Amino acid sequence: MALVTFTELGFYCAQADLYIDPLRKVNKALVTHAHSDHARPGMQHYLCHTDSENILRLRLGQRISVQTLAYGETITMNGVEVTLFPAGHVPGSAQVRLSYRGEVWVISGDYKTVGDGLTPAFESVRCHHFVTESTFALPIFQWREQQSVYDEINAWWRENAAAGLPSVLLGYSLGKAQRILHHLDRSVGAVVCHGAIAAANLALAQSGFDFGPWEDGTAGLLALQDRGVSLGGSLVVCPPNALRSSWSAPLGDYRLANCSGWMAVSKMGQWGGVDRGFVMSDHADWPQLLEAVQASGAEHVHVTHGFSEVLARYLRESMGLDADVVEQALFERSDA
Repeated sequence: MALVTFTELGFYCAQADLYIDPLRKVNKALVTHAHSDHARPGMQHYLCHTDSENILRLRLGQRISVQTLAYGETITMNGVEVTLFPAGHVPGSAQVRLSYRGEVWVISGDYKTVGDGLTPAFESVRCHHFVTESTFALPIFQWREQQSVYDEINAWWRENAAAGLPSVLLGYSLGKAQRILHHLDRSVGAVVCHGAIAAANLALAQSGFDFGPWEDGTAGLLALQDRGVSLGGSLVVCPPNALRSSWSAPLGDYRLANCSGWMAVSKMGQWGGVDRGFVMSDHADWPQLLEAVQASGAEHVHVTHGFSEVLARYLRESMGLDADVVEQALFERSDA
């Protein structure tokens, strides 16, 4: 029997009686990171990287049972060695290495192999079996050098500020938002964070992360104005659903942009209802996926989470690997 099996509840290591990113309630859940499609409520006990603990408690409740590991730290569960390594996806994200009697598995969770200056960079881990995501597993997805994207964001903000307009930048509240904050040019104007992002910032700050100065919009934008914060010329970072509520009403006329890997396939500047699209993802692009698989040295590759069939077929036909698709019908991509 393989060390890891694929069940209706998720990835399962029977020897350790441990599920990785389970889909429903189980006794022991190792969570690769705190996004909601990987960290679900109701587990009896959670195991995660140290930097994920405060986010897990924020999202799942302060009273959950959590054990943490640092990167490179190993615990043994009924003979199975469990070690976490950086995944480079978002703060606290981890790859899971499971080793038992000479058999080694690595479950990547979500990852990117190019550093972002904020999250500890992805580390390749040698193994026999590699479970990889495939969110952007099409050759069309090849990210540009990221500093040029940060420069474009700041230039766009500077142009809008010169016209006295707020700039609204859409990004998911864990990972994407903090990455944006980390690379903003504060000389342009004030930076305002929606309450969901502010809460994540404060939780991560307890782990030592610093995103530069920002204004907390939890109490609303009118409250910020009452405190003397000028919205004209500011940059407001918020999750996509924030613009469907009254929270954004005080902004008046503003310019809107989206940061997402999906902006790479928007046609001729049509950004899906926004003024500007910036191609930025916390997931590996096509070359990074192939690089990660090759660097793992794995004889067997199991593909999930995205364009799985495309990647598995390429690994078989072009790289000569034993690759299959893990069907996880309940997985939902929420953080591209």
